[in-house]
Amino acid sequence: MSRDSVLLLGGTGFIGSALAKRLKHEKITAHIIGRQNAERLEHVLPHCGTVVHLACVTTPGSSASHPDLELENLALTSRLLGLLHQQPQTHLIFFSSGGTIYGNPDRLPVTEDCPIAPLSNHGAAKASQEISCQAARAQGHTVTILRPSNAYGPGQSLKSGFGLVRTMLEHARLGTPLEIWGDGENVRDFIYIDDIVEACTRFIELPQDSSTYNLGIGIGFSINEVKRLVEATTGSELRSIHRPVRGTDVRSVVLDNSRLHARLGWHPGIGLTDGLARTWGWLKLE
Repeated sequence: MSRDSVLLLGGTGFIGSALAKRLKHEKITAHIIGRQNAERLEHVLPHCGTVVHLACVTTPGSSASHPDLELENLALTSRLLGLLHQQPQTHLIFFSSGGTIYGNPDRLPVTEDCPIAPLSNHGAAKASQEISCQAARAQGHTVTILRPSNAYGPGQSLKSGFGLVRTMLEHARLGTPLEIWGDGENVRDFIYIDDIVEACTRFIELPQDSSTYNLGIGIGFSINEVKRLVEATTGSELRSIHRPVRGTDVRSVVLDNSRLHARLGWHPGIGLTDGLARTWGWLKLE
């Protein structure tokens, strides 16, 4: 194996699988380690110049009543950082969460310099992992932290309580009712999978980068707006059931991506309307 290789920790998930395809296209060797075979880390890591840490066992909903579920995420990140201590030349790209880590920011779009104030256990665990990554930076490691907004696109599996676009499209396909928590006016920033992969691939080519970046399109859409766009895309009316608002749900978050643009010249290439159409086209073939 070559030090030019990339290790995708959690590489069997939605973003990891898409990134693996891109790296294969670029003829970059990628070694994929899922959470289930993390024991391979110490054997593969010494041969990789870049590690992309995507592994996460929870969603904001799944750990809402079970904060102990976040311990697995914290333990894996701690183990990885411990192993990287022996090879400070390895570049770490850590995927955090732009959708949960800021809580309800005072102003929108939110920049990376705004305070971290998560409302959920999931966001709190991401914040803790970021702090550990920042400590590694202070010790001389190069660590890029990416804070993606709500990812969606072809290849995303259906997961209860997670992935609004994928969930809505599934309900449109099956004609089943959609649960909406609250009034549907919560605002989110949605980013298409190809745009995430493009940004991450560019950072793999910048092994000396060591900063923190929002990864979103910088435009907010309410749940009700997304519902209307899904209905227009699929030609199906979505029946909805409104549930009481949850205290862990962020009201509005839109990410300022100007730092990412300045660093990479990156800008999102796929807007939500086009992204919904592409994802719907993929889903109909599944």
